[in-house]
Amino acid sequence: MRQTRPISWIKAARKDFEKFPVEARELLRSALIIASEGGKADIAKPLLGLGSSVLEIALPYRGNAFRVVYALKLADAIWVVHAFQKKSTHGIKTPKHEIDLIQDRLKRIKEMVE
Repeated sequence: MRQTRPISWIKAARKDFEKFPVEARELLRSALIIASEGGKADIAKPLLGLGSSVLEIALPYRGNAFRVVYALKLADAIWVVHAFQKKSTHGIKTPKHEIDLIQDRLKRIKEMVE
């Protein structure tokens, strides 16, 4: 039997997540619960360039694109490091400034949990 891992949040990511529409939050939260139980939701995929343990949940919702980025292998928790509404009108690639922010937050979490 798998053990459910706690879901921990960077404060700024939680604050941004709470601004999402209620229905979008519920769908994204369900994907995070699946991750905490050892699975991977259909809408989650590895975030390229950050390793296989950093995943992005990508939710198209009412003409918008909501994203939640989480890390699997930090201490004994699932860490939500970033939540944002993707506003890019060109392609599906995550913007560089978002990747830089994610990398910075991952570094800070690793320093904190080690």
